[in-house]
Amino acid sequence: MRITRIAAFAAVATLSLGLAACGKEGTPTPETPAGQSGAPQAQSDACTSSGASFTPATGVDIAGSPTFARIKSAGKVVIGIKFDQPNLGYKDAAGKRCGFDIEIAQLIASKLGVDPSKIEYKEVASANRETSIKGGEVDYYVGTYSITDKRKADVSFAGPYFIAAQDLLVRKDDTSITGSDSLKGKTVCSATGSTPIQRVRDQKLTDKIVEFKTYSECVSQLIDKKVDAVTTDDAILKGYAAQNPSMLKVVGKPFTDPATGKPYPEKYGIGLAHDDKALRDFVNASLEAAEKDGTWQKIYDGTLGKSGSTATIPPLEKY
Repeated sequence: MRITRIAAFAAVATLSLGLAACGKEGTPTPETPAGQSGAPQAQSDACTSSGASFTPATGVDIAGSPTFARIKSAGKVVIGIKFDQPNLGYKDAAGKRCGFDIEIAQLIASKLGVDPSKIEYKEVASANRETSIKGGEVDYYVGTYSITDKRKADVSFAGPYFIAAQDLLVRKDDTSITGSDSLKGKTVCSATGSTPIQRVRDQKLTDKIVEFKTYSECVSQLIDKKVDAVTTDDAILKGYAAQNPSMLKVVGKPFTDPATGKPYPEKYGIGLAHDDKALRDFVNASLEAAEKDGTWQKIYDGTLGKSGSTATIPPLEKY
């Protein structure tokens, strides 16, 4: 799915549309100036860290991994990321990067023995992720990258390190929307052509649907009380709620498949070269260690967790 950040400056900020798991590429859309109708109030653009420590490991060796050999030879790691997803993968006005995905990427780099100063971030659009990994342009990719069988034909995945599901973002004081079954008569907003809004339409949850090129436009409309809810992956919604917790909240009741009664999962994985099993096993072991020592939870609590929604690391799917 796609996403752009909410501007919070006194002047108008125009940002390009970010891309994630389910949608299609869009075009830049001007944001509303803070202090005008629809704009979030008193919102800081500055990146903040979860406070997790990423001390580079020493004596690391991953036999049989061509990617690790390239990292070691170059003396740096190149990580594919997103840059405009609040509290996921974000770059503030000062050029600092932060967010849940960014810190997961930094965690893996530290396990590889790479100093933070030797991380090169490469902003890669969703449509180019497989090409960048296969071509060696990035050593791995972390950015709301859903694990699918189709993608596994081109790349491999460690993880999942997070499982997202479709949910709803509403105003903090709204108690009338408790899940997808309470949307009748409500106005729901999402990105044009996205899977989530099509699901709302297909399931006839409401006949009041609004679509914009960017999720930030939906969020501005929500704050301005022109729509009642925004829908997409809950991870993305948590990012917005964490950015403005006094005004927004995630309902916390994922959409479910009527046929199975289970949520539609988006399993976020770390994208790796297709045949680099040695590195995949290493990254999976690193994620396991981060779960056991509490690092994963600290990263989550200090980023997406600021939304007020809880989460735990999902079971790994090793192969």
